Amino acid sequence: MSYLVKFLSIFAIFSNLYTESCSFQIFSSATTKKNPVGIPQHNNICRKKFVSSLLPFTALVSNTLTVNPQICLADDPSSQEQTIQVLATGEIKKLFNEGRAFEQQGNIAAAQRIYGKITKLAPRFIYGWASLGNTQVALGALSPAENSYSTAIDLCVEINKEEEKFGVPRCNDLYLLYLNRGSLRLNNSMPKEALKDLEMADNLRGKPDAVILQNRARARELNGYYAAADRDYSVAISMTSNEVAPFWLRSALVKFQLGDLLGAFDLIRRVENKFPEAPEVRAALATLLTAKGDQETARKKFLEIPDRARLKYVDSNYLQNVISWPPKMIETLAILTKAVGDNERSLESSTVQPSASI
Repeated sequence: MSYLVKFLSIFAIFSNLYTESCSFQIFSSATTKKNPVGIPQHNNICRKKFVSSLLPFTALVSNTLTVNPQICLADDPSSQEQTIQVLATGEIKKLFNEGRAFEQQGNIAAAQRIYGKITKLAPRFIYGWASLGNTQVALGALSPAENSYSTAIDLCVEINKEEEKFGVPRCNDLYLLYLNRGSLRLNNSMPKEALKDLEMADNLRGKPDAVILQNRARARELNGYYAAADRDYSVAISMTSNEVAPFWLRSALVKFQLGDLLGAFDLIRRVENKFPEAPEVRAALATLLTAKGDQETARKKFLEIPDRARLKYVDSNYLQNVISWPPKMIETLAILTKAVGDNERSLESSTVQPSASI
């Protein structure tokens, strides 16, 4: 008897919306409730302060092996090197369940060790690699995680090329694997490759999927395809019952880039109602107020941001590579930072030399 197992999936970056805290907002795309699997707050990936969204992963575990029938049982180590496995059995199944148990306890490092062992014992087991990738992501090892997901994708593609037979399991999670790797690549400075993966995920899914749309919108935005990104964001918002989420901020920025100031304002006001103290929300609203010509209100809103956090908004590297604002937002923000004197303040801060030790 087989049963479905939910796994951690890769986060998706939507904005640098939250505060300086490194804690993660972790959601299941199926239920939107907080996932019980805790990610350690000292996680290396905190350096980018991601707003994350976890997706359910389906893997099959069976008491019997159901793969290519002309190959021996997977309990034979030599056969595991030849057979692509969709189902776990025997010792692999036992280890697999141990790994899941560690994940549920929040012990991601222990789970990673288990999944690493599985990939050595059964290097052709798809979900061994997929699960290893999940734990590597959780611990901030993005490049190794990309390799793990790529291996899982290659195996999944290979087994699905075989003629479909009754009783022989298929790899039905290929779209999720592409979604995982694509959203990982979004966060690993690979926007072109990310977009290719997310387009593939959308094609394989075969119907509109809010999580795919959010990620693809972000990828299209990073590649400069703002009109296409706007369409994806708009559909994703309509599919999520208009419940305000962090990616709404990205949608507002894209609308402003396209010249839709009213549409951008409508979204940013609703985001502000839900996240009133988030520095990026305050900065974005102040920037839109500047574009509207309301300089006094814009300065007041911008100065609500604590000094240390606010001075980041004169750092071009922060604007372009960390929060990745579109060009028109950055240009308008520059007018605001000059008006409040942050440009000079930042320059003074950078030129202050430490006193010489005696």
